[in-house]
Amino acid sequence: MKLSLSRKCIHFPIHPLKSKKYCILFLIFSYFSGIGAGFLKEQIFAFSNESTSVRPSLVNQNSVTSIPRTISCALPDLTLSSEGNWGLSFQEEGKTPVGNASIQELASMDAYYAQDTSEKVLYLTFDAGYENGNTSAILDALKKHQVKATFFVVGTYIDSEPELIRQIIKEGHTVGNHTWHHPDMSHISSIEDFQKELEYVETAYKNVTGKNMTKYWSLAYVDWYQDNQPSKEEAFSKLLGRIHPGAIVLLHSTSSTNAEILDELLTRWEEMGYHVQPLENIISTSSATVQQHT
Repeated sequence: MKLSLSRKCIHFPIHPLKSKKYCILFLIFSYFSGIGAGFLKEQIFAFSNESTSVRPSLVNQNSVTSIPRTISCALPDLTLSSEGNWGLSFQEEGKTPVGNASIQELASMDAYYAQDTSEKVLYLTFDAGYENGNTSAILDALKKHQVKATFFVVGTYIDSEPELIRQIIKEGHTVGNHTWHHPDMSHISSIEDFQKELEYVETAYKNVTGKNMTKYWSLAYVDWYQDNQPSKEEAFSKLLGRIHPGAIVLLHSTSSTNAEILDELLTRWEEMGYHVQPLENIISTSSATVQQHT
């Protein structure tokens, strides 16, 4: 069976206690990233192990590894086999898409692409790889609608936009871990390098905010090409037509279209009977659902 991927993403809450668990995490992450991730059409930066970016020194190991983390990964616009790759199939408008693994199976590994619910609840997330002036309009729209979102940031974003990071936190949003370099994580060969991609971000975040990073789609659309932004009509076609109860919506904060339409988009979701909750809420709710199915 072929599944058409449209930059799908899963966010993994990670509780690294021992290196053995990092091995398990690495295998799980590699499976869901899939070999297709190596053919990403566009990446925000060109990365290598010899990056010239200044990385922060790691804080005491005990103060880092006891903290739950979140990373987010994305797959490109490719048609891939369902064997060995993560994909979703939108079979009916307004209904949860079908994945190669069920919501319950993924939740048992602390992985989520949607919530198993009939309640009209949404979870709004943004991937932030760099700043190009659109985040302020996004924050204004979120504040107007009293919506709390999660911003998954790369390490270099924290370095370049410390005041914006502080503003995001001050306004009640969550900052999640999108790795330091935004590499293809399935190609990282050592647990140590895998771990560093997460810990460098945590350390930079703590240096800027003084706080530990204590945080951790089913729905997305192609909004990341700066020279080929979707029209308002194209955006609404995807973000209204494919919305469903329990959806984790991924947008990019670099998108001028998103900045322009977010206020109206939130209004239209509200008119459809939906309300947005913080992403953290899905953890406890989904865990209870898993227990009911076991």
